[in-house]
Amino acid sequence: MLRRRRSDALAVLVLVVLWAIFFWRILTPIAADQASFKKGDFSGQFVAFGAYQYARSSDGDIPLWNPYNNGGFPFIADTQAAVFYRPRLVTMVLSQLAGEWTYNALQLEAAFHVLLLSLMMYVYVRLLTIRNYHSVFGSLASAIIMSYGGFTAGYPPLQLALLEAAIWLPLAATGIHLATNNRFRWQWLILAGFALGQSWMAGHPQTSWFLTYTLVAYLGYRIYVHKLPIRNFLIGTVIMGAITFGITAVTLLPGIEYLAYATRNDFGFDAKSNGFPLQDVMQFFFPGSVSYWSPLYVGIPGLVFAAYAIRTRCKDSLFWLILGVIALLLSFGANSVFYHAVYNVLPGLRYFRGQERAALLVTSSLAILAGSGIAALPAIEYKCWLRNTAFIVASLLTVFTIVIFIAWLGDGAAYGTYIRMAVLSAVVAWCVVGITYSLQSHNASLILMALVALITFELFTVSIDSDTNYESIPATEQLSMSPPDLIQPVVNDTSSLFRVDGFRGLEANYGSLYSVMDIRGISPLFLSSAYELIYSDYINNPLAWELFAVKYVYSERDELHVPTTIITQGSDSQGTVYLHELSDPRPFAMLMNKVDVVDSDVFAYALARDPNYDARHSIILLGDVELGLDEANSTGTADVTIYEPEHIEVDISADENTILSLAQIDYPGWEATLDGKPIEIRRAYGALMAFEIPAGTHQLELVYNPASYRIGAIISQVTWVLVLLFGIPMLIIASRGQRNGRG
Repeated sequence: MLRRRRSDALAVLVLVVLWAIFFWRILTPIAADQASFKKGDFSGQFVAFGAYQYARSSDGDIPLWNPYNNGGFPFIADTQAAVFYRPRLVTMVLSQLAGEWTYNALQLEAAFHVLLLSLMMYVYVRLLTIRNYHSVFGSLASAIIMSYGGFTAGYPPLQLALLEAAIWLPLAATGIHLATNNRFRWQWLILAGFALGQSWMAGHPQTSWFLTYTLVAYLGYRIYVHKLPIRNFLIGTVIMGAITFGITAVTLLPGIEYLAYATRNDFGFDAKSNGFPLQDVMQFFFPGSVSYWSPLYVGIPGLVFAAYAIRTRCKDSLFWLILGVIALLLSFGANSVFYHAVYNVLPGLRYFRGQERAALLVTSSLAILAGSGIAALPAIEYKCWLRNTAFIVASLLTVFTIVIFIAWLGDGAAYGTYIRMAVLSAVVAWCVVGITYSLQSHNASLILMALVALITFELFTVSIDSDTNYESIPATEQLSMSPPDLIQPVVNDTSSLFRVDGFRGLEANYGSLYSVMDIRGISPLFLSSAYELIYSDYINNPLAWELFAVKYVYSERDELHVPTTIITQGSDSQGTVYLHELSDPRPFAMLMNKVDVVDSDVFAYALARDPNYDARHSIILLGDVELGLDEANSTGTADVTIYEPEHIEVDISADENTILSLAQIDYPGWEATLDGKPIEIRRAYGALMAFEIPAGTHQLELVYNPASYRIGAIISQVTWVLVLLFGIPMLIIASRGQRNGRG
């Protein structure tokens, strides 16, 4: 036991050191040596949203609503915001202690998740192979392959929610393994439910959906293999599901509500069926040969020893083999008939696009199988099979390398990338051959150390500091945390409440970073109602500028369809940008007495787009108006006195009954009172708010406090209390019982 603990401690130390080496250019304090994640979704989505959450949490607020992108949207319900994801909260606290939100804070969060993944994968494979003499080496190999292979070291760090949702698979599998190890110990399913819950909180539902199916299937497989009663599967699924739901309810319930109103609901089969082209299987052997990233790449030793685990029937190898094959078929999307076959059968599949993300399950399966195969060495009866397999792989790769070399001699520019990867794969394959022949020696541990070193060398050579993910500049130079010159005039304008059209110039979700109310954004979820108006003309849209009270427009054009004044000009990633100030912007709140009544949002959109419709003098309302209106004689004022994300107040003075048009998104959860009494929120233009206001002086108050959040928060709080007070003690008792050999 003491030797085992020392071995595990040394293995953990090795994993920490390897992690520090892999991310050293992010961790180093020397600016000249630093590298940083490339701008893109990482900066435009996650850094920007993180900045908004940081600003709100620094003020002691919970960010339920975000007014700075998409014309406004329920921030708590946007999955990628990950408002209550526990590691994100740690990042927020540490940033507050440091005194500011930085680009590097999120880079470090991403890097930490890779370390966490390696440690959790080590633990799972260690428990899976604990009876094998070389379990430590196999577990190390699995952790390294999973953490630094083509999937994890590829695009997931830039798509941060995907990475953070994916890493929890081995911890959840650990809980299921311990719960079904010879007898049913349901307490360990608390751990599995907790891990799956963290995955769902991280903000990439498709990845968590993959994990959910995988874990339920794994629980069923373990129940079957160990011949446990079927009721244990039902009980275990309920326990795991209840913990997962309870932990995630605070964001899951608002998220489900949001999906019913979001644009992604309208995606059809063609929009969801994209996946790997079939030729991507070449990247099992030659990373970078087909596409920008190589998510299927696990290295040559990983493939050889995964095959060895299958051949020797290592523990649970059948499950991981079947999972890997199914996931690979799914990852092809519509390029394979498999996706067509399961599209209408597998619940939830039709909600997601980008089927290549199933590569997570492919690489996870291969990493686990490879570690299991290494831990099982040396199995005397399969030595010849292993050597022959390694020799065949090395020979085939050598032949392919020779062919590529000949082509490279004729056209070095076209085949430069291919020859590099082909040579690396062939050399590594022959090293694997040498290792398989050396295993018969008495120094097997030294040979396996060399094997782990070879795996590390191969994966790090391919992935470390890759120009697909990194630029050789410090994080402080990637993105300014304060508004740049092109944005500063808008920030300085405090004369009125307004929005901007930041399709150019501002871009991405940087409205959330600089506290500029933008009608654009790149979040994958966008309210369908707002989208209909904002993107009816994708680039220049005077209708959206009018209805959403836009005052400034960033455009590549020096003349727009409405009168404007150019305030300044600059450039963005696509070229020259002009900042236009509209000569006559619509007020955020205005009183109107001419009403066009429609009976659906569809008719509202059609009328609003009519070239003869005058949106400044007539409001489109869903349903009849109860107040009598005098279209001829009406004067009054409407002033927004308080505008906060979840709290708005408007002072109104009207000589006659009137309609208050407010450039605020109509969405469930907003509650309105007029002079302290509830008032109905009317739907205007198919997307915005309006109110029937009687003559006189009034104060309108709006508060966003959705029931979905309140109910979810109660459920999550109760779940966390139960887990902390009862779940953890039960896990401790179960752990002691297993160590002492009871049950």
